[in-house]
Amino acid sequence: MFAIVPAQGKPSLSRAQARLLAGKAKWLHAVAEAGLDVVPTIAITRAAWDALQSERKAGSDALRKVWVTTLFKLVSPGSRPPELVVRTSAPHYITGLSPARTDIPAPANALEAVDPRGALGKAITAAFASYGPEPAGWAAEAEREMRDNQVVIVQATATGKLERFVTRNTASGRLGPVAMPGESLPDLPPNTTDLIRVVDAVSGQHMACLIAIEAGRAVFLSARPVQVSAGAQLEASVERVDAKVWTPGEAVQRFNPAQLPQLLHPRLTDQDRAAPIASGLGVSPGAASGEVVFTADDAARCKARGRHCILVVMETGPGDIEGMKAATGFVTARGGMTSHAAVVARITGKPCVAGLRNLQIDIENGVCKLGDRIVSAGERITIDGSEGAIYAGALPLSRPHIGGALSRLLDWADDSRTISVRTNAETIEAARTALSFGAEGIGLARSEHMFFSGDRMRALRRLILSENEEDRATALEGLVDYQAADYAALFQTMQNKPVTVRLFDPPLHEFLPRSEDDIEDTAQALGLSLKALKARLQRLDEVNPMLGHRGVRLVITYPEILAMQIRALVAGVEAAMDNQDLPVNLEIMVPFVTSAREVAWVKQRIMDIAANAPVFRRGANLAIGAMIELPRACLRAGDIARDVDFISFGTNDLTQTTYGISRDDAPAFLATYHRRALYDVDPFVTIDQRGVGELIRIAIERGRAVNPHLKVGICGEHAGETNSLRFFAGLEVDYVSCSPYRVPVARMVLAQADASN
Repeated sequence: MFAIVPAQGKPSLSRAQARLLAGKAKWLHAVAEAGLDVVPTIAITRAAWDALQSERKAGSDALRKVWVTTLFKLVSPGSRPPELVVRTSAPHYITGLSPARTDIPAPANALEAVDPRGALGKAITAAFASYGPEPAGWAAEAEREMRDNQVVIVQATATGKLERFVTRNTASGRLGPVAMPGESLPDLPPNTTDLIRVVDAVSGQHMACLIAIEAGRAVFLSARPVQVSAGAQLEASVERVDAKVWTPGEAVQRFNPAQLPQLLHPRLTDQDRAAPIASGLGVSPGAASGEVVFTADDAARCKARGRHCILVVMETGPGDIEGMKAATGFVTARGGMTSHAAVVARITGKPCVAGLRNLQIDIENGVCKLGDRIVSAGERITIDGSEGAIYAGALPLSRPHIGGALSRLLDWADDSRTISVRTNAETIEAARTALSFGAEGIGLARSEHMFFSGDRMRALRRLILSENEEDRATALEGLVDYQAADYAALFQTMQNKPVTVRLFDPPLHEFLPRSEDDIEDTAQALGLSLKALKARLQRLDEVNPMLGHRGVRLVITYPEILAMQIRALVAGVEAAMDNQDLPVNLEIMVPFVTSAREVAWVKQRIMDIAANAPVFRRGANLAIGAMIELPRACLRAGDIARDVDFISFGTNDLTQTTYGISRDDAPAFLATYHRRALYDVDPFVTIDQRGVGELIRIAIERGRAVNPHLKVGICGEHAGETNSLRFFAGLEVDYVSCSPYRVPVARMVLAQADASN
């Protein structure tokens, strides 16, 4: 129980009291400290109010005397006690907070001041109740302490004319005053400008302020944050630095990284839009409108005609990549955050809604069922990949806000960041996008993704479907040429930044033909009879392909595939070095390992081919590492670390194998788990710190114990998610690697984490 702004004299708070200030209480105190006019205000914590009630029931009055004395600090000398106003004062917005209770008569006596049935007592009790229910019996001590320290403020009623305004322009971010939405700007006193500067500096937000105009001066009563676009918030942050109100470090610390995707992707602007016709999982942010198409070929034709389209399919695979490049966004029935469609969408910066379980598609009749609505091919829809919503028609979209202010903020972030940020990319377009966002290398180039096109897919299928070594040798010759050229272009794009190339890790089922038409086309391209091809496909069929013949297992059983890839990498390094002065920094990563012996076997064969290559005597650098994505690899990381230069955690597969949950099938039941509070978060979105995170921690400790110079990276999709990044920042990793459009988020979060550690 203390005065934030007494009616007479200056505020005088102890350190403990100052620490309790949050929200309105903090802003009121800051304005008063600056010597500006503020309505007399006192504060009481929940713990103090509860103690007053306990004392009242016991019949004692020690605390009551303190409370009455505090209330009298609202009374100006020589005047009668004013009517009172009671407000909540939360550190951030909470749904359901009690609105201000006004025109409350001052208590007539000491007993009435603590009576919960009196006007003041009712208002204070209601204000505390609006903060939410009492924590559960198993709540942590910190949660209980936070509840005890919740604050309600009591103010004297102001006597002047009340006016409202916003401190900054909600579109441009420029310092105001600005009229409230739907209102005209009132005639404000001159001292309003100083008031705005103080409130803006201490809150770091656009604020709706309430003042009373008394004797030609603005008297501050209250303020609340106003929700604005990320662009406006960004411009305001940079302006505060230019005005020397904040340091660059403060601007970085106080910017919400979750707002960055709003700056990089189009967004829905119509706040009064109709309800969505269907909802799924938002797995790639942004919004897009376009005609509905049901096949990759139709998407390509639509783009060729200069029209935007949304590809609506049951699921996507490598064979759909050309159509996905042509589409403006994707909707899929199956899959989740790490599905093929989601990964490609985030790499290309397109919105995607996945896990639409009730999606039905009738390609023959050219219609689909989205929710309860039948939609025909060619109809326009709008998708929101942030929220997972689908709307009928073409809704208005905002343009991305990529400008000088964002570059400046991210540059300031880099000044305090120690963990490198790389990107997951294997195409020149994706690499250039990532570089424009500040990527410091490639942490994961999925080599099999370089074959997502017609001719290349046929070459890769020829390899996968080969029945003997001679057939494989023929198929491999064509693949070397494809890959060498791709690698050379990628190395030249990245200059001397590190490029981590993952060896072939194609879950075979993703690359094999599935539809009857696709099977017929493949048989014809490979010169096989339909019967022979189907027989081969049947032999390759796996019960659980994600745990089957993939990763390191593929190159061990078919060493010629490994030899082909290393030859292609060496040729790519040579070609790049012939066209640039800077050395290529190549890192080869062995995927899906379970033991040190696997790694040693592969490393020996890599070195047999690469060690004597002249290009590495010309300055090119070669490092060999392992991708840690299985629990056993985490536990045996000490053994593995002896044979490698680096390890990088593939958190998608590591989560899948630790939980025993298929990442593509998880959406079917995770929603139920969330509703029943069995899982706090989706472990495929936010890293499970207590399970998967513990395995990562163990692996790093054991790996560095035997190899102190071991480089450690994170290359799963969690490396672009804010809460996961904060966890990784505490593990002493060297770098994280994420999709290109998540690079700015990683730069910002890691800078904030470093500054707070």
